[in-house]
Amino acid sequence: MSSRAALIKGGRFDWSGMILYSVMTVFALLMVMPLVYLITTAFKPLSELFLFPPRFFVMNPTMRNFFDLFAATEASVVPFSRYVFNSLFVAIAIVAAGVFISAMAAYPLSKHKTMPFREPLFKLIVLALMFAPQVTQIPQYIIMSRSGTMDTYFALILPGLAAPMGLFLMKQYLDSVPDALLEAARMDGAGEWRTFIYVVMPMLMPAVATMTLLTFIGAWNNAGPAMLYTTTDQMKTLPYAIGTISGGAGSVARVGALAAASLLMIIPTLVMFIVTQRRVMETMAHSGIKA
Repeated sequence: MSSRAALIKGGRFDWSGMILYSVMTVFALLMVMPLVYLITTAFKPLSELFLFPPRFFVMNPTMRNFFDLFAATEASVVPFSRYVFNSLFVAIAIVAAGVFISAMAAYPLSKHKTMPFREPLFKLIVLALMFAPQVTQIPQYIIMSRSGTMDTYFALILPGLAAPMGLFLMKQYLDSVPDALLEAARMDGAGEWRTFIYVVMPMLMPAVATMTLLTFIGAWNNAGPAMLYTTTDQMKTLPYAIGTISGGAGSVARVGALAAASLLMIIPTLVMFIVTQRRVMETMAHSGIKA
């Protein structure tokens, strides 16, 4: 049914629906405006970046900001591509391992009613949602420093695997999966591991997509681990590189390079959202938030 047909009920035009569509369209445009401004700013020459009052759209687009970005990073010890690789590798590793670990933990919490300490464990997970990430930074730093894993990819990845929000999301979504499906798999001779891989994981795909999106955005934009757990520039990530571009001597001249870096920074998250948006909407529609 088209949007025009949806606005016609019983041969009469639905003005309330028209007003709702109009209001939602305005809000959608307001939400898109910061992204459009970021894109246009990345292509503005230096003279337009300091105009007052500032202009929303670029008048004379240029690629100079991107050339300045690569020139600023190539002049350093570590090239820009190294920062991009580190961020991609760490984010993908955190997503892959974090999603799998959360799914494995959610399965017994949701479907094994006789699991010892099942309810207290789930309450601890819910309690962990109340703590800000900064609360755990000191214990995590002590663990990394004493385990000898500082300045390694392991130190950048391991803290991101503790994802109580993802585990909570997986468990709540898995509660809506009928137990009869799992019982049918067991009657056919499937063990727990086979049931988890071939029955549970396919059913969890909407929740997996949602956690993938949220985890990737968090890991990709997080500069904290690179500053806390690494000591050499070769192990730094892209958010750290952007911070070095925006500060220090010549920072005013690097405003264009910073705008270009910010655009490059947001592209992977946009791609991830476009890829997972359909599954994310399924999670929002079917799982809900249960106590």
